[in-house]
Amino acid sequence: MFHYSETWQLVINTGTTIITFLMVFLIQRAQNKDSLVLHLKLNELIAAQKGASNRLINAQDFTEGEINLLHQYFCLLAEKAKLDHDLGRTHSVEEAEENHQEKRRVCSHH
Repeated sequence: MFHYSETWQLVINTGTTIITFLMVFLIQRAQNKDSLVLHLKLNELIAAQKGASNRLINAQDFTEGEINLLHQYFCLLAEKAKLDHDLGRTHSVEEAEENHQEKRRVCSHH
């Protein structure tokens, strides 16, 4: 009806595919840069905040298992905070570590 040849359709499809690939590549590069900058800013906040766990710096490099373990841990901290009924009380990784060490000392003495 419009007298388009298959060759012309192939050229248009190929051109569209190449343009789409380039656009996705450029968008992904921009997102990666934004993500890296966000990680750097968060790392700076963690490093500067007294009481924050420095173990979470570069958490983006953790394995999926380590991330899931940390997620479960922070869910437990959130539950602990709910039970306290005190919005000013905080629980940190370090505090939990101190509690754990204290429990180990008490258990080893018995």
